[in-house]
Amino acid sequence: MAQAPRTPRGDGAQRGRGPRSGAGGGDRPQRERGDRAPRGERSGGGERGSREDNELVDKLVSINRVAKVVKGGRRFGFAALVVVGDGKGRVGYGSGKAREVPEAIRKATESAKQKLIRVPLREGRTLHHDVQGHFGAGFVVLRAAPPGTGVIAGGPMRAVFETLGLQDVVAKSTGSQNPHNMVKATFEALKSLTSPRNIAAKRGKKVGDILGRRGAAAAAAAAAPVE
Repeated sequence: MAQAPRTPRGDGAQRGRGPRSGAGGGDRPQRERGDRAPRGERSGGGERGSREDNELVDKLVSINRVAKVVKGGRRFGFAALVVVGDGKGRVGYGSGKAREVPEAIRKATESAKQKLIRVPLREGRTLHHDVQGHFGAGFVVLRAAPPGTGVIAGGPMRAVFETLGLQDVVAKSTGSQNPHNMVKATFEALKSLTSPRNIAAKRGKKVGDILGRRGAAAAAAAAAPVE
């Protein structure tokens, strides 16, 4: 039985393969590596994500060393609590655990960036009204303050306010002194804050109707220049 003649390998016609340069042979054009767009441009969000990360400021609230007793001895690890904010009304917190301190801080920072919340601020410096918050055994009280007061708060709460962008606030913790409970209670208080604009939108009124004459007079006095 006669066999079909074999095609020489040199002409690049075997199995439909063409030269690697793409100059001839094969119907499918070869894609050059330089033609591919960078990953950030293809996704459409690479530049924006990096810009937001550069604007965020992180503060280490606490770090705790924990030990696990095993047959061969002790295995030490670290648990970090980090607060992240942009100083313009956005803030978040996160915790992370690892064998090394830098890795624990990195995990906590990534967790905090994924849980950012927006808090309405009055004049960009203080709270709109007094508020209370509690989580577990932690209980905190936050009060608005006039200009020039500064941030009067404890360590964990101060880190939250500084990353949030508060300039004048008075805070007191009357419950647990555990940093995790204090930070979570502070966030529960911040989540319950409302602004006159939100209240006016819900009631279908104007902001001036919500504030009244007293609020309008106080706003005018605050906006007047100081002699």
